[in-house]
Order: sequence, then structure tokens, then C-alpha cells
Amino acid sequence: MTRTLSGRTILMSGGSRGIGLAIALRAAADGANVVMLAKTGEPHPRLEGTVHTAAAEVEAAGGQALAVVGDVRDEADVQRAVDAAVDRFGGIDVVLNNASALDLRSTRDIPMKSFDLMQAINARGTFLLSKSAIPHLEKSDNAHVLTLSPPLDLRPKWAGAYLAYTMAKYGMSLVTLGLAEELRDAGIAANSLWPRTTIATAAVANLLGGDEALARTRTTAIMADAAHAVLVRDSRTCTGNFFLDDEVLAEEGVTDLERYRADPSATGPLDADLFLEPLS
Repeated sequence: MTRTLSGRTILMSGGSRGIGLAIALRAAADGANVVMLAKTGEPHPRLEGTVHTAAAEVEAAGGQALAVVGDVRDEADVQRAVDAAVDRFGGIDVVLNNASALDLRSTRDIPMKSFDLMQAINARGTFLLSKSAIPHLEKSDNAHVLTLSPPLDLRPKWAGAYLAYTMAKYGMSLVTLGLAEELRDAGIAANSLWPRTTIATAAVANLLGGDEALARTRTTAIMADAAHAVLVRDSRTCTGNFFLDDEVLAEEGVTDLERYRADPSATGPLDADLFLEPLS
């Protein structure tokens, strides 16, 4: 298989910032087409970037971009994004399920409004975007569905710590598990990708500890490089995996990960991401 995403069309949820934008920019460096379905059409007071600024960055990086303002929870918006991708670029080769909501409150404390939001964006949105693109993925010669969700670990510790979020993220992972089997004969790969460590994003800064937490993270570039490595693999043989970013890069011969440390001057241990054991 070719080791480039040149000319490939990626339909992604979210992507205005963070890991999704980093993956889009890495694909754009190859000359990929990136269609972003995201709600942030106007600047947000607490979050950097919009779907329009992200699209401009993709084009500046060497790709072609299409911004679609919409909600991955809404069936009409999702279908509009699918149709726009096909009308503009002639098809869809990759679905990237990036959009996700995070709330780590306990069962006693979390409002049902937040529970419903996470289920709707994480589990339902992943299912809906993937499902809607299948007729076009079937026409690609190397079709991938890549979902940013964790390995399925059913030990009670994770659900016991944050049940609502675990249900929502594992719902995304179940989409990977099911689609890999269901779409195997069609040659459509379904895989999940999750970071070994926390990543320097707005979510970590705002919800997991601010600057001190950011000092114990890796940059979004590690997820971008790992996602690229997965998406250029043969979809008929690379499916049904729950990848960790550092393991993917090790398979590519990249073992020195210091380049990805968010704070190069820091010497302490990095924080393991949620659903993973602490780094040794």
C-alpha cells in the first residue's frame, strides 16, 4: 500500500482544534482532502479556533479543506456533511470519529443533561457518522474508520471511577468492535486509537489541572503521527485494533518519544491517559 494520504478524502467530526486538527494537518501535509463537521462556526470565548480557521490551516498545510458547520448529533447535519464531501471530492476514504464530550463527575453528581450530551456526541455521533458514510467507503480501495476511543477494559475500576463517561467512550469503542466484524468482507477497516499519556489540549487545561497537568503531557503531534501510520495501512488486514499511539509508532520504528513531550524542560513522569495504567 502507498504510504501517503495524498488525494484521499477524510470526513471527520470536530477538528476545530486539538487532536483532530493535528491529525488533519498531518494528512494535509500529504495533500489529503479534509472535510470537517463541527459546531464551532463562530469563535468561542474559552476555546481557540473555529471550523473555518481549521480549514484555512489545512489548506495552508498543503491539503484541500471543506468546513461544514453542523452537529454530529443531528442526522440531517451528518448527511449534509457526507453529501458535501462526495460532491466536492468525489467520495470518502476515511471517517475520523474525533468529536467527544468529557465529564468525569460521579453518578451521584452528574446531571442527566451532561450524561445525555456525552452519549449523544460520543456513542451516537460515532455510530451515525460511520453508518452514514458506509455507502461511499465501500467504493474506496483503502477505506478506514478511525475512532479516538480507548481499549475496552471491563475491570470495575474505570466504570466505578466515572461511570457516565466510561459508558460514552466505551460506546465509541463498541462501534469499532462491531464495524470491524460487520464490514470485514467489504474491506473497510475499523480501528480505535488512544493516547498512552494525556495530551496537551484544552480539555486537559480546563478540566484536568491547568498548566501543571499540561507539563505532564505529550503534544497532539504524537496522535497525528500515529493516526497517519494507521490510515496508510491496508484496510483489509489492519482492522479491529485498539491501538495506543506509542505502540503504533514503535511498529513504525519510532521509539524515542521525547520529541513529543509538551514541556521539553520537564523531567518528571508523564500522566497516563484515562482507562490506562500509570506509566512505569
